Amino acid sequence: MENTEKELFKKIDTYKQTVIDLQTNMIACPAVAPSQGGKGEGAKAAYLLSVLKQMKFDEVSVINIKDPSAEGGVRPNIVAKYYGENKKKALWVMAHMDVVPPGDLALWKTDPYKAVVKGDKIYGRGSEDNQQGIVSGLLAVKAMMDCGVRPPCTYALLFNADEEIGSTFGIAAILKKHPKTFGKEDIFLVPDGGNPDGTMVEVAEKNMLWLKFTVSGKQAHASLPHMGNNAHRASAHLIVRLDEALHKKFNKKDKLFAPESAGTFEPTKHEANVPNVNTIPGTDVFYFDCRAIPCYKNKEVLDEVAKAVKAVEKEFKVKVKVEQLIAEESKATDKNAEVVKLTVAAVKSVYKNTPRPMGVGGGTVASFLRNAGYPAVVYCKVDDLAHQPNEYSSIKNTLGDAKVFVLVSLNFK
Repeated sequence: MENTEKELFKKIDTYKQTVIDLQTNMIACPAVAPSQGGKGEGAKAAYLLSVLKQMKFDEVSVINIKDPSAEGGVRPNIVAKYYGENKKKALWVMAHMDVVPPGDLALWKTDPYKAVVKGDKIYGRGSEDNQQGIVSGLLAVKAMMDCGVRPPCTYALLFNADEEIGSTFGIAAILKKHPKTFGKEDIFLVPDGGNPDGTMVEVAEKNMLWLKFTVSGKQAHASLPHMGNNAHRASAHLIVRLDEALHKKFNKKDKLFAPESAGTFEPTKHEANVPNVNTIPGTDVFYFDCRAIPCYKNKEVLDEVAKAVKAVEKEFKVKVKVEQLIAEESKATDKNAEVVKLTVAAVKSVYKNTPRPMGVGGGTVASFLRNAGYPAVVYCKVDDLAHQPNEYSSIKNTLGDAKVFVLVSLNFK
């Protein structure tokens, strides 16, 4: 086994140009969701399929989920399997193809959709989130193929769609409509979250609740406030009430989620109300991003929200509509689960660090898997540039993570 590991690691170290080539081609395919002004993952999926079909996979297939708003009317999810000695159990490496929009282009030093290589870094939108995971997953199995190695378990890749917007056309649909995709003994490694020193082995996520508040009053001239009812003022008071009430009510801490060991409840997006200064807005719309630790339920948060809403409606004589945009709760993966132990051991061996199971506030596809009863770990070594301008991926980390995936697959027996 030791000689096999050395052979595979040596082979992975020769793949630097492969990393650059894969990233260059994927960055040029802006897989932005239709709801954010894009066409979906079609172009990137087509490129990845062309790559997979040139490799020695035993199975390559596509699970298309209908989405009339996407180019071609579907959101593709790619499955590729390299059989192991035991075909009844698989290590799944899952990464998502979609990316977020680049945002303010003035903040970018390079074209976000054209790869730029500077030393160890490859700049471009999606390079880290989540193309590093795609590339690492590919290189791990490429090394096994190139060296003629069959792992004890089947090594399976799933490049999924729609992760950035909630996975409706990705893993959520696969689990619901194609449940036989996965086996009872399968384990999952999701390279979509980590930290710069590579010590975070993520086993738990906070609940996620995105809320939209529409406050309705009465529009009027700003010099005649008695003739109107200022929805913006009511919104401001409601935001403060929510901020205070939610942090006070849901204040327990869980060290697994350090440094944000308690729940977070943040007012975020605010929509434009009136175009001019001298008009009292009759409608005001704002949003909250709520992430309670798993000991609380989203229903408890919603009950507390309802109390604040009722109080503001009474005091300011307005109506408030509350909409749930995302409502997710996630079970945790047992810290003693086999996939956790295998990942911790592999990371320690490759990076010579001290990895440990941790929880995060962000959401990944792992939450859907955990809720479906599958053990899942989120791991990659990243500089944490996701969604930022001048996003980049480290070639060294990409190759290192591929070695981690190889070790996990070789030891999953």
